[in-house]
Amino acid sequence: MAIMRWVVLVSCFCIGSSPAQERFEPFSSSYASRLHFFQGTTAPGLSDTLPNVGTFTAAVSGKKSVGLAALYSLLVPGMGELYASGFSSGKYFLMAECALWITYAAFQIHGDDLRNDARTYAVSRAGVSSLGKNDQFYVDIGNFMDTGEYNEKKLRDREPDRVYDPALGYAWRWDSDAARLAFREQRVSSETVYNNRKFVGLAILVNHLASAINAARAAIAHNNALDYPLGDMQFGATVIGGWENPHGIMITVSKGL
Repeated sequence: MAIMRWVVLVSCFCIGSSPAQERFEPFSSSYASRLHFFQGTTAPGLSDTLPNVGTFTAAVSGKKSVGLAALYSLLVPGMGELYASGFSSGKYFLMAECALWITYAAFQIHGDDLRNDARTYAVSRAGVSSLGKNDQFYVDIGNFMDTGEYNEKKLRDREPDRVYDPALGYAWRWDSDAARLAFREQRVSSETVYNNRKFVGLAILVNHLASAINAARAAIAHNNALDYPLGDMQFGATVIGGWENPHGIMITVSKGL
């Protein structure tokens, strides 16, 4: 009687397995065919162990574009990582971006304050008319005591096109050399602060590029996880009821870490 049961079980297993093998690719060709093959069997508990084909298809369709991930982070650091499900690292690029822009704004505000203070000082101590004057004019008044001294120097250097006309509001005379030096120091300080913005701007650019690279890597890692969702799998078979009284075969699937 036991022999007859074994013959029936083996025959049913072969009949149940053959159509699945004919309809789908070989077992080792893809994870999708593995899922179809094992779902074609009727081993108890197997359907609860393996994900169904719909779940697998949905996972594959959830792949992320590496190019889009890089583009998003190139525009706004951290957004590409968020798109690629890797915001755990992308958040640091976003925080760095915010900090850098705050620093840039701080340099801009501080530089403006120093420049305005210096020009106000020049109005009060050198009689400068600030209306319509460019940055070069303030550089020049910091290097010469008055308009006459400056014009004489430019004429000796054969640069008549750079001579200032006092009648047009380009006259100045410092009340002391110390005042002139104080103005120049303040003006130079404002320029130094403005120049610091360039380094912050460079850091912002580097942050964008680094985040774009990190986002691309996050998208690749995300897609690789979808390509190999089952990891290292091990299969086993157990006779239900024992060898003496078999009434089924239990196929087990375990995932290695």
